[in-house]
Amino acid sequence: MAEQIPGARFVELPGPEHWLEGKDRRVFEEIDAFAGAVHDEEAGFDRYLATVLFTDIVGSTERAAAVGDRGWRQIVEGHHDAVRSMLARYRGTEIDTAGDGFFATFDGPARAVRCAEHILDAVRPLGIEVRAGVHTGEVHDVNDKVGGLAVTIGARVAALAGPSEIVVSQTVKDLVAGSGLMFEDAGEHELKGVPDHWRLYRVVNA
Repeated sequence: MAEQIPGARFVELPGPEHWLEGKDRRVFEEIDAFAGAVHDEEAGFDRYLATVLFTDIVGSTERAAAVGDRGWRQIVEGHHDAVRSMLARYRGTEIDTAGDGFFATFDGPARAVRCAEHILDAVRPLGIEVRAGVHTGEVHDVNDKVGGLAVTIGARVAALAGPSEIVVSQTVKDLVAGSGLMFEDAGEHELKGVPDHWRLYRVVNA
């Protein structure tokens, strides 16, 4: 019977009984284990490939102290308008905004990098500089947010960028081959909370 049911698993329990008598605990343990395995497998189906972009203003605390609360609020509003304008232009999806930082996703890594380039240019008239990080990997939705190791990697990559720099993972560099984007090696890095060493690259002007 198990052979005729797709995905079924046959488990033979010891003992002379033909039904549940004397085997209740073992039967239900097997059912729980099987159901749990199916649930874990289905959770994997919800993962999908996305490119994540993180940006934030460099030296925001010092800049805020220099211009005062009112001046800083105007700068932040201008920054948010500029970032959202570029996200709309390059078809990015804003996921989260925390203070002076943005987290967005794209369905293509080249557009994410191009968007980051234009964000850096768009905010300069405000007297600020932004850093950005881009990574592509599998993500999943959690309570209307996007999560997963790829998100953590993207945030860690962005943290290693300097003022007006865009840093990307090896994955992004490989995926955008032929796009006209150019990179320079930024070396191998350990990313906090992420296994292995990661080769990173800076975006350079063509």
